[in-house]
Amino acid sequence: MPTHRPTRPRSPLAGPSAGPTSPFPIPLSGPIVKGFGRGSRELGIPTANIPLAGLSVGGHQEVESGVYYGWAGVDVDAEGLRVTEGGKEGGGGGVWPMVMSIGWNPFYKNTVRSVEVHIMHGFANDFYGARMNLLILGFVRPEYDYVDKESLVEDIRTDIEVARRSLEREAYARLKDDPYLTQFQGGEHEQQVAS
Repeated sequence: MPTHRPTRPRSPLAGPSAGPTSPFPIPLSGPIVKGFGRGSRELGIPTANIPLAGLSVGGHQEVESGVYYGWAGVDVDAEGLRVTEGGKEGGGGGVWPMVMSIGWNPFYKNTVRSVEVHIMHGFANDFYGARMNLLILGFVRPEYDYVDKESLVEDIRTDIEVARRSLEREAYARLKDDPYLTQFQGGEHEQQVAS
């Protein structure tokens, strides 16, 4: 059962400066699906959701509920328009920093676990059905319950800044170039998730 958020100040960084340590990095992949519709509409923080089954396909179904950070490769351009079938050399699309929640979202009393990814980029278009490859590099914090929506939004905005600063460190920044992030062809993970 999640606890309420602590009142103590939060660390401005997550993860060791030397780079990710076990079990990270964790690769995760899947098609972007419609979520609960709360990210953009209620919270002003849009999310790209992938099916929870993506965790089991990657062998990580037991990952702790909480907030994580890393890189998101999506087969869309900077406007959010789909890239034609993988682009050059089986790759394509773009890579952006992300912060994500894996969990039950106790504030909303969800009855199912969800995987919600906030890509730190302003897209002009929705891109449901696009393929997304995630490289999860670290843990920001556990899942908390909140007394009000304002506290939830405040913590999410802090999560975004912690993720941004954490990814700017060299050991994390260089992982943006991992070929996995833009290899969408043959999507073994995606095919298993979608079935």
